[in-house]
Amino acid sequence: MGKYFGTDGFRGEANKTLNVEHAFKIGRYLGWYYGRDHKAKAVIGKDTRRSSYMFEAALCAGLTASGADAYLLHVTSTPSVSYIARADDFDCGIMISASHNPYQDNGIKLLNGDGEKMEESLLDEIEAYLDGGAELPYACGADIGCTVDYAAGRNRYIGMLISLATRSYKGRRIGLDCANGSTWMMAKSIFDALGADTYVTGNRPDGLNINVDCGSTHIENLQRFVREHKLDVGFAFDGDADRCLAVDDKGDVINGDHILYICAKYMQEQGTLGKSKVVTTIMSNMGLYKALDELGIGYEQTSVGDKYVAENMRQNGHLIGGEQSGHIIFGRLASTGDGLLTAIKLMEVICETKLPLSELRAGMRMYPQKLKNVVVRDKDETLKHPRVLKAVREAEQELGSNGRVVLRKSGTEPLLRVMVEALSPELCEDMTDKIVDAMGAAGMLIEVK
Repeated sequence: MGKYFGTDGFRGEANKTLNVEHAFKIGRYLGWYYGRDHKAKAVIGKDTRRSSYMFEAALCAGLTASGADAYLLHVTSTPSVSYIARADDFDCGIMISASHNPYQDNGIKLLNGDGEKMEESLLDEIEAYLDGGAELPYACGADIGCTVDYAAGRNRYIGMLISLATRSYKGRRIGLDCANGSTWMMAKSIFDALGADTYVTGNRPDGLNINVDCGSTHIENLQRFVREHKLDVGFAFDGDADRCLAVDDKGDVINGDHILYICAKYMQEQGTLGKSKVVTTIMSNMGLYKALDELGIGYEQTSVGDKYVAENMRQNGHLIGGEQSGHIIFGRLASTGDGLLTAIKLMEVICETKLPLSELRAGMRMYPQKLKNVVVRDKDETLKHPRVLKAVREAEQELGSNGRVVLRKSGTEPLLRVMVEALSPELCEDMTDKIVDAMGAAGMLIEVK
């Protein structure tokens, strides 16, 4: 993780942490880098934040000033940028979004021509340029780049998703929470085209209400929505639609671990999983691992971030992986988490098995889990402080094989995350408090969020 680019791009408060000069210079460097031996082209998408339009203009100015052409998908999802970058032979893709963060924040996510998270080596070069690297030449005359309306690319992505459905959704009552973000128009058009009776919320963006009491980070909104309208299933997306959580027919939450279990089990039954393992992160629930063990399905763990899940899948040929937060990657279809694709794959299981989601998730029992986000004076010093290490060891000894402790640095925020799984919520709370108290006794604690 570099000075500016974390596990999911360059993210921060708009015009404070991340400003238009940053965006312009990122565009300048990418346009120069890819345009050294040919006419470069980049595809750009954005979410509905007010500042996204400002950053889009700055990126376009930087790219075209360096001689590259900028193709605009307009308001769209991160996975659509990934798909189009790969399918339409772009040098790179750029998504302007801070995902699930509030509207004041924004971010710039960079993807390579294969639709994957951009290589660390190139990100390092961009960071050096942001910090005052050598001046780059400006394009002149006919070499200056142009900006191209490329809404057709977004429509092609929508068509691709529709083509993946194995059955009509006719008669299915489906709820969609679009988080006032990237899917506010796309989601309904896709599910309408597939024949569903769609009920939509979180589809009135005003530039300031993205993720506000809606979407996958406020799943309780969709739970109420599903119960009130007596729906068969609901899908909640985040601001840039690279994640999806679901609500079953009883109004209960189906998280990313449930989705991995349901889809992997179905793939095994269909004979399409083969020897592939399920790729998870260290934050996946123990209940998922125990359920996979019962099915005889192997699994692997990575650091937190769909970037690491994707790398593992690519290197080892695994077909499915993801995070509890709803980033799910289907290896033969996408190179990044895709909320709309996840919803369609879940609908495939529901339609083909003719079972409600509440029954499909029944074979997996989630262990109680407690997560606390802790602001500390120094993350690295806290992680190696003797008092904190002692508290973690004692918690692990008490939990034994019926629980675990995860203490890690956030990849996108200035926080430490303390997570405990155990047989009861009370034990989770007790163990978490002891570790946080140890941080306080060590003089490292500033705030528990």
